[in-house]
Amino acid sequence: MKKGNNRIGKFDTFMSLTRQRSIQILIVVAILYVLLLTFEIPFVFKTASPQSHKLASLQEQQQQQQRHAPTRPVQRVSYNPAFSPKRTDSVQNVVVSGLALDDAFDSDQSSDFYDLARNACREGKRVWEELESAEFRNVVVEKRENVTVSCPRSITVTGSEFVTGGSMMGIPCGLTLGSHITVVGKPLKKKESKIFQFVMELQGLKVVEDGEEPPKILHFNPRLKGDWSEKPVIEINTCYRMQWGSALRCDGWKSRADADTVDGLAKCEKWIGGDDRHAEESKAAWWLNRLIGKTKTVTVDWPFPFSEGKLFVLTLSAGLEGYHINIDGRHVISFPYHTGFTLEDATGLTLGGDVDVHSIFAASLPSSHPSFFPQQSLEFKNIWRPPPLPGSGVELLIGVLSAGNHFAERMAVRKSWMQHILIKSSKVVARFFVALHHRKEVNAELKKEAEYFGDIVIVPYMDNYDLVVLKTVAICEYGVHTVPAKYIMKGDDDTFVKVDAAIDQARMIPDSISFYIGNINYHHRPLRRGKWAVTYEEWPEEAYPPYANGPGYILTSDIARYIISEFEAHRLRLFKMEDVSMGMWVEQFNITKPVYYFHSFKFCQFGCVEDYYTAHYQSPRQMMCLWDKLKMQIRPQCCNMR
Repeated sequence: MKKGNNRIGKFDTFMSLTRQRSIQILIVVAILYVLLLTFEIPFVFKTASPQSHKLASLQEQQQQQQRHAPTRPVQRVSYNPAFSPKRTDSVQNVVVSGLALDDAFDSDQSSDFYDLARNACREGKRVWEELESAEFRNVVVEKRENVTVSCPRSITVTGSEFVTGGSMMGIPCGLTLGSHITVVGKPLKKKESKIFQFVMELQGLKVVEDGEEPPKILHFNPRLKGDWSEKPVIEINTCYRMQWGSALRCDGWKSRADADTVDGLAKCEKWIGGDDRHAEESKAAWWLNRLIGKTKTVTVDWPFPFSEGKLFVLTLSAGLEGYHINIDGRHVISFPYHTGFTLEDATGLTLGGDVDVHSIFAASLPSSHPSFFPQQSLEFKNIWRPPPLPGSGVELLIGVLSAGNHFAERMAVRKSWMQHILIKSSKVVARFFVALHHRKEVNAELKKEAEYFGDIVIVPYMDNYDLVVLKTVAICEYGVHTVPAKYIMKGDDDTFVKVDAAIDQARMIPDSISFYIGNINYHHRPLRRGKWAVTYEEWPEEAYPPYANGPGYILTSDIARYIISEFEAHRLRLFKMEDVSMGMWVEQFNITKPVYYFHSFKFCQFGCVEDYYTAHYQSPRQMMCLWDKLKMQIRPQCCNMR
C-alpha cells in the first residue's frame, strides 16, 4: 500500500510541477506577445514579391514627419521670355512651360494640324498677357460674386416641350435622397429602327468640360424584341469617358435570394417573356413538393413591362443604396450606386429611341447644389501642396495632362496618390500640365490655383484635343531642363498611379538601357472612318508604330532629351494622337540607340484591373476610393466599376 501511495504521491507531484511549468510557459508567451505588439516587430508568414517588401504601410508613413530634401527656389526655365510671369503676393510663382512655342510652327509648314497649332499658340499668348493684367482679374472676381443660383423643387415638362428641348430635361441641382422622376410614355417602333428599344439616361452635364461627352450616370435600356437572346431584356449601366461599367442585365428571371439586394429590393424582378420555364413549374419540382407535402403557393406572373403602343408610367426614385425603377406601380429593377458620382451630379435626363414621351414630372429635388462651380472643389490647405523641388536626386517625374476646368480631378489627385511617401520625400515629382481655357473665368481660377499649389505647369496655348501632344512635349522639356529626372512618366488626371509599383518597373531595368514601358500596342491601324477617323494626309502609313497607351507610360530621360532637341530644331513630327506620337519618336530614337520595349497590361487602358500599376477612367470619388483601399492593404484592389 505504501508503495502504491508513494507512486500516487510522486505522480501528483509530477503533475503539479507540469501544471506550474505550463502556466509559466503561457505567461512567458503572453509577455512575448505583448512585447511584439508594443514594439511592432514584424513577422513574415509568407514569401512576398519584391515590390511588396518595398511598400510599407502607407498609413504609418503618412504619420511620420515629412523630411524635405535640399531645395532650391521654384523657378521657371524658359526659352520664351514673352511668357515671363510676374511676382504676385501668392506663395508660389506661376510656372509656365519653357517650351518655345512662338517659332515652333513655321509659316512655310502647311497642314491643318500646324495651322491649328499656330492659331492656338498665337491666341494663347494674347490670353496669357490679358490674364496677367490686374484689370482682368478684377473683372472676373466681380463677375463671380454676382452669380446666384436657385433650383426648383419640382419640374414638369410636356411631351412637346421635351422634344423642342432636344429630348433633354435639365435638372439644375441634380437629385437627392428621395428624389423621383415620373415618365409617361408609349413605345412606338420607328421605321428606321432595326431593334425595338429605347434609352433613358441620367447624365452629368456639369461635371465635364464644354465639348466633352457627359457621363452616363444611369443608362436604362429596355429592348422589347430582345437582342442576341431574342427575348425581352432590360439592361442598366453607367459610362464615364466612353468607358462602360459592369452592366446589370434583367431577362425575366428574378435575382437569386442570396444575391445582393438594393434597399431590400431585388435587383431584377420576374416577368414572363416567351419562356415556358417561367410559366410552368418543372415536373421534378412538382413531384418533390408533393412528396414532402409542401403546400403550393399562389404566384402572380407579370408580363414584360413594356409593349408596343401601350402607355406606361415609369418612376425612377433615388434610394439610400441605389436607383429603383417602378413601372405601372410595380417594382421592376434596382441598380446600386457606383463609386464615381453622387446624386447631385445627375443634372440632365434624356430619352431616345422607339418611344413617344407624353410628360415628365420630377419632384423632391434639392434647392441648391453643394458644388455648383467646379473650382469650389479646391481645398487651399498646406497639406495638399507638394514639397519644393529638390536640387538633385529625382528618380521619376510624373507629368499629368489636365484640362483647365478639371479642378475636381486635380484636387482628387493631390489628395490621393500624390500623397505617396515617394512624392512627399521628393524622390518622385508630380506636376499637372494644363493649357489655357476658352473661358476667362476658368483661366483666372486656374492661375489662382497654380499660384497657391505650385504644382501646375501652364503650357501657353489655347487647349484643343488635337493639340494634346504639345503637353506631352512640355512634360519632356520640364523633365530635361527644370527637373532633371532619371525617368519620365506621362499620365492623365483621371489616371490613378501606384507610384511605388511604377518606379519599381523602371528600377528593374539596368541604367545603361533605354526603355519604353507601358501597355504596348503592336500593329494597330488608323481608323479611316467614324468619329475618330484619321485622314491619309494626317497619317499616310497603313499602320502605327508600336506605342504605349496614353493613360500611363514611362521612358528614360535620354529619349526625352532627344525629343526636345528635335522639337527645338523643328524636326519633330507632330501627330494629334499623343500616344502614337510618342511611339513614333521612340521608334526614331531606336535607330540610333536600341530601346527596350516592356509591355504590361497592369498599365490599364480601360478602367482598373487587380494588381494594377495604373488605373484609368477614374472619377474624383473613385480616386479617393482607390487611395483609401491602398492605405489599408499592400495589394492594390479596384473599387466597384461604374
